[in-house]
Amino acid sequence: MYLIPANAKRGQYIFGLFRPVDLGIFGVGVVITIILVALMPMQETWAAVVAVSPAIIAALLVAPVAYYHNVLQLLIEIYKYFTSRRRYLWKGWCIRDEQQWTMDRKLD
Repeated sequence: MYLIPANAKRGQYIFGLFRPVDLGIFGVGVVITIILVALMPMQETWAAVVAVSPAIIAALLVAPVAYYHNVLQLLIEIYKYFTSRRRYLWKGWCIRDEQQWTMDRKLD
């Protein structure tokens, strides 16, 4: 018999924190930032903020959050909660009684 620790899922992540998708998102943000820094004039504040913003946004998306893997996963769950149809199926200890009751009602 084996006892699996509660944090066994972290062992599947890169550095214990990141999935390959997370590193891809962060990498794309950094690459876009490097391109923008090379192309935009850095003498002006607004240009520097615009150039660095992709890396900052990507870093915030892959930052760890309590009870979720990261901010991106939290945003996905919030989106699913508010856009999907919430239909809760009853599966309790008396499900057979419930089904029998509905069948009896149909026969009446």
